[in-house]
Amino acid sequence: MRKRHLGSYAAAIVFAVPFLLPFYLLIRNAFMTRRELGSLEWQWWPEEISFQGFADAFGNEAVPLANALWNSTLIATISAPLSTLLASMAGYALARIPVAASKPVFYFVIATMMVPGAATFIPTFVVVGSMGGVNTLWGLIAPGLFSAFAVLLFRGFYLRFPRELEDAGRVDGLSHLGLYARLALPNSGALFASLGILSFIEHWNAFLWPLVIGQDPEYWTVQVALSTNLNQQAVNLPALFAGALVAILPLVALFLIAQRWIVRGVLLSGIKG
Repeated sequence: MRKRHLGSYAAAIVFAVPFLLPFYLLIRNAFMTRRELGSLEWQWWPEEISFQGFADAFGNEAVPLANALWNSTLIATISAPLSTLLASMAGYALARIPVAASKPVFYFVIATMMVPGAATFIPTFVVVGSMGGVNTLWGLIAPGLFSAFAVLLFRGFYLRFPRELEDAGRVDGLSHLGLYARLALPNSGALFASLGILSFIEHWNAFLWPLVIGQDPEYWTVQVALSTNLNQQAVNLPALFAGALVAILPLVALFLIAQRWIVRGVLLSGIKG
């Protein structure tokens, strides 16, 4: 039994190495100097820890990294709970409100998942741009508030929700909105938390939509700000890696804190491998 556990740990370490290697390279490069990064000789670790890359990343007036971090935080913090709430409401309505159009609407939601994002990107930009959404926070947030995948998961969860609880709520005089707010939503906390976390990560990592909507540097997100370093004639590699390290730290911390909610939410959603 002990040998079996040792073998499992050894296998886990072997398989973890390819996933941890990018993090090691990111941390190593962020604390190196430009001379060390440009050297042809391989170094496992900097000879002397340098914070110049962080100073250059936040001191570059042409790339407002601190403001970009704030924009990404604001967008992800607003979008994640709001999009998850909308998906939860839509999933409950499709699962529990008996209307004739519920199945056609559900099939339409499923059909939207089959449409490539590139096919709707330009029409969405035209609509948002015509409404004055360019260089605005609402233009960055609004198009990403609907998730057909989240609706699908919530619908599957609410279909298995005990009808006895809803019957008891109807006896107490609750409407569909009351049943959702007082019974269904509180009991879907694990799924809500897991999808909210995944939505936060998705909005934090978004690049293409913020790139075309946030054309003014004031509305750049962290991903757009980091990409501008690659367009310069002379790339400051330590600053680029330092900015990337700062950008992923919130996601790593969020995942480490909430990973059990993600796993539990996937189990509750009904997904089977």
